[in-house]
Amino acid sequence: MQSAAFDWSRLRKGAIVMAIVLAGLWLIEGIDTISNHALDLLGIRPWDLVGLDGIIFAPLLHASFAHLAANSVPLFVLGTALWASGLRQWIVATVTGWITSGILAWLLTPIHYLVIGASGVIFGWITYLIVRGFLSRRWPHIILGLVVAFAYGSVLLGVFPMSTGVSWQGHLGGAVGGILAAWL
Repeated sequence: MQSAAFDWSRLRKGAIVMAIVLAGLWLIEGIDTISNHALDLLGIRPWDLVGLDGIIFAPLLHASFAHLAANSVPLFVLGTALWASGLRQWIVATVTGWITSGILAWLLTPIHYLVIGASGVIFGWITYLIVRGFLSRRWPHIILGLVVAFAYGSVLLGVFPMSTGVSWQGHLGGAVGGILAAWL
């Protein structure tokens, strides 16, 4: 009788992938800083049809190195955990959270704002990992979901308009995307 052992190689691969993703984001922020934040203009411009392409670019852009640093730890931790679940799950949760975050930010943010940052993807990953545990009814998923809820649950309050300059709309969209991805 074989015991089910955890596949540490998937976790290592996830950590490597997320380190590369983060290196790319830090490189983009470096280029953005050198260009006097010209890249930020590729973010989401609500209710502007030209601003729709920002849905694709916004999660790659950050207002500053401090903004990127604030997103880096949850991106690394949650992305690595999600990658360990499988490439398909990582892709579905990432793409769904990315797109729904952008769409809701575009629809719900007041005109003349610019929305950038990866936090919508983070919110998608948080809700995906929590909800997947309940939907799958598999112990490893439930335990991971509980750990994520304990570690990041209070962050989910960011779906409410509490702080000026923080896109609760993008957070809400990412959270909705994570739930949708878990359901899918």
